[in-house]
Amino acid sequence: MKKFLNTSQGIIILFIVVAAGFRLVPHLPNVTPITAMALFSGVYFNNKKLAITVPLLAMALSDLFLGFTSISLFVYIAFILVGVIGMAMKKMNIRSILLSSILFFLITNFGVWLLSYPKTLNGIIECYTLAIPFFRNALIGDFFFAGVMYYGFDFVSKKYLKTI
Repeated sequence: MKKFLNTSQGIIILFIVVAAGFRLVPHLPNVTPITAMALFSGVYFNNKKLAITVPLLAMALSDLFLGFTSISLFVYIAFILVGVIGMAMKKMNIRSILLSSILFFLITNFGVWLLSYPKTLNGIIECYTLAIPFFRNALIGDFFFAGVMYYGFDFVSKKYLKTI
């Protein structure tokens, strides 16, 4: 019987759990590791089930402390799709991070529009327009945390796992 987790997968899980923990410390609105965590998982896990379930479980665990909201369903859907982007692109680079950030912004704010705004063209325009400052912050968090996770894992892999 194969081992369930190898050392590399254990390190990936550790990175994801630590990233999820950063959601619990005070931070600027939307400067979080959510998108980076999902993208990282999709890129680095060879097992597609782990690539989706591990970050979802880490996210759900942190949400037990932060609370679930009416928008949570849209956040989780976007989170899963960002993981799929990671699986498809197999790289954490400017393109994959930006694509993930835009997708996350579009899906979550579509949910905000559905739940909180008039179902009109003006309503959706107002929703996305008011979300732009949060998108700027999300980009800052996405690029920062993606960089930390990518370079941190690269360092650990070269120094301790000798896999890269």
